[in-house]
Order: sequence, then structure tokens, then C-alpha cells
Amino acid sequence: MNNTNPSSDKIGILILNLGSPSSTDYQSVRRYLSEFLSDQRVIDYSKLFWQPILQGIILTSRPFRSGHAYKKIWNEELNESPLITYSRAISEKIAVKLADHHKGISVTYAMRYGEPSTKQGIKDLLAQGVDKILLFALYPQYSATTTASSYDKAFDYLKKVKHQPVVRTAPGWHDDSDYIDAIAKSIQDKLNSLDHQPEVILTSFHGLPKRYLLEGDPYYHFCNKTSDLVCEKLGWDKEKWITTFQSRFGFEQWFQPYTDKTIEELAKKNVKKMMILSPAFVCDCLETLEEIAMQGRDIFLDNGGETFTYVPCLNDGDDHINLLYKRVVRELQGWL
Repeated sequence: MNNTNPSSDKIGILILNLGSPSSTDYQSVRRYLSEFLSDQRVIDYSKLFWQPILQGIILTSRPFRSGHAYKKIWNEELNESPLITYSRAISEKIAVKLADHHKGISVTYAMRYGEPSTKQGIKDLLAQGVDKILLFALYPQYSATTTASSYDKAFDYLKKVKHQPVVRTAPGWHDDSDYIDAIAKSIQDKLNSLDHQPEVILTSFHGLPKRYLLEGDPYYHFCNKTSDLVCEKLGWDKEKWITTFQSRFGFEQWFQPYTDKTIEELAKKNVKKMMILSPAFVCDCLETLEEIAMQGRDIFLDNGGETFTYVPCLNDGDDHINLLYKRVVRELQGWL
């Protein structure tokens, strides 16, 4: 039984992110990938078709490669992925900011896959007497594969709760002016720190199979809108601003242009200086630190490029915390 007081009128906020393996060893990475790639919001093939491939072929070798990649970016001091580190920091800083203006609000964080689990996050809030919960997924660009899947996971547990709390789900913020300003400022700050001007700036968003767009997922359009607004905010030459998509997987056609192929083509076309960022990720993680900042750099330099500049995610910076705080407060209207 939980300790929810039906008259407490207490608010809880659950900050949700994607997740990470608990360690870089084979079994930990395999467990994480199995849960992630078994989510039918992510891979929507028939289980009868997909699970033998996943459990047999993919999870035999992929955990070795992914584990090696995680080791390159692992937070050794805390023995965790940077995504966990930054997600926790974001949750804690939002809690502090809320406490300055609105008393008695509980804030915690959880992961869609891995630990700390969404189930445990909800149980912790309910144990504190919360009877109203805001689920806040950290995805600026809504997608069924991320935002919807995170909320699905929360409701999977809530369906089993006898005294269910009142629940709200927060939307994405792909065109929020504070978000666009924060991304543009992060780019400008990086530009100001350089002794050269990049010839090209790439925005790299996590990709999806093209089929998902045709089936109604708006993510592709939201990514392009974000990219266009940041370019406009900076006043950057649109001919030197390219929107790309990374992290493709499997045999289907994904959103194009592909980030890795674009980086290679630019270098071969004699572009010597480029800058890149990944606005869909609020926290630096495997896909930004290893796939972009490391692999992307290697591709560029190996094909004739000279200067490759990566712009970090917003992480737990002040501008990011301020915009998230404002969005949280907006979603709590009527409860505060």
C-alpha cells in the first residue's frame, strides 16, 4: 500500500529521460538494449518477427560495441552515464527553483529504460503523499518513440495503482522562444570562443525510419522547425546551415540527409571548418559525445577536414533550467 493522503493536494513532478545501462559490461548493456529495442513504440515490427532477430543476432554482438562506446564517455567519478548525471542535476535544480516560489512540490527523475525506473519514480512520489503528478518528458521535439513511450511507461504502472493520482503530461517545446534563444546563445557563445568562423553549421537530430512520418509521427517536421528557427535567430546564412539526422539502425530508409554521410561529403568538398550540435538531446549522452563529438570528428578529419567544433547540449546550464522551470510552472496552472 502507498501512503497517499486523499486530502493532501500535494503536487509531484516526475522528470523523464530515455535511460542508460547501469554499467558498461556486456550483460548490463544487453539488458538495457533488450528493453529499449523491445519497445514497440521504438521498433514496431511484429514480436514474432522481431524478437528472434533481436535476441539472437543483434544482442549477441551489439552489446560489445555499445559497451565499448559507453566506456569512452562514462562518468567514472559517479560510475554512471552522463545522461544520468545531467538528468539528475536538471531535476535537482528545478526542485530548488520551484522551492523558491512554490512550497511543498516534490520533484524526482526517472528513466524510460533502465534505472532509476519510471515505476520507482512514481512510487517515490506517492510515498511522499502526492496526489497530483506532472509527467515531464525531456524531449523538445515530440515523437511517439520518445515522449509518448515515456508516458506509456508511466501509465503502465499507474494502471495498477488502486488510488490513482491526478496526472498531467507535458508537451514538447520545439518552437518555444526561450528554447530557441538558449540554443542560439549556446552556438553564439561557442562561436565567440573560436579564432575562426565555421564554413558550415550542422544541426543533427536523432533519426527515425521515414515510414514513421508517413504514419503520422510529427517529429521530422518539429526538428526542421527548430533548426530553421535557430538559424533565423542567429541570422546565419541558410546556405551554410544544414539539418541532418543521425543514429540510423536497421535496413529501412531513415530521415535524410544522414549526419555521418553529410560530414563526409562536406570534407570531400573541401570544407575545412565545421560546427555541429544536436538540439533534440537536452543532455549530452552516447549519441552526442561518442557518435557526434568523436565519430563525427574522425569522419571529418579522415576525409580532409581540419577543424571540427562540437557545441554541447544545454545540460543543466542556467538558461536551460530557466526555460524548463517556466514550462513546468505553465503546466501546473490550476494546481498551484
